[in-house]
Amino acid sequence: MANMQDNQLELLPLVNSDGNILGSATRGECHDGSMKLHPVVHLHVFNGKGELYLQKRPEWKTIQPGKWDTAVGGHVDFGEEIHTAMLREAREELGVDANQAQLIEKYVFTSECEKELIFAYKLTTDAEISPSAETDGGRFWSMEEIHDAIGQGTLTPNFEQEFMRLFEKNKRTIANPSTI
Repeated sequence: MANMQDNQLELLPLVNSDGNILGSATRGECHDGSMKLHPVVHLHVFNGKGELYLQKRPEWKTIQPGKWDTAVGGHVDFGEEIHTAMLREAREELGVDANQAQLIEKYVFTSECEKELIFAYKLTTDAEISPSAETDGGRFWSMEEIHDAIGQGTLTPNFEQEFMRLFEKNKRTIANPSTI
């Protein structure tokens, strides 16, 4: 997939921290260090055993190539509803029907090159996952494997922070993902 790349001219909404649309900018402008706040959806996919599916980011990605990341992650298109974007990304990246996914948190994430308003969802399913060419594959990870990988440079920093924020705060247990 060496010829694949992100569309730097893709139009994204600019929002405030409440998610209200203020304007638009291209993907390239949103990732140029100017810290334009734009909405993103993440979907954490658990199986019935409590394992968490992670995708491997392809080497052609501009940000964090080759690292393991949230099962589904993607930008909200300009004019697109948040929930619709999450459903679209789940179908595109994993071939998964995410109609039963639940929004678990909305928060602002800032990296060295961008600022995102993340809408994080959770889905528990044992449906077949068919990763697309947008990813470099993926697999289910046990909680022990994830804990062992944190801080080792294997996972994206965003995933590590989000995992700790969503699933480790208040000493929540992952043993029963339906309680999260």
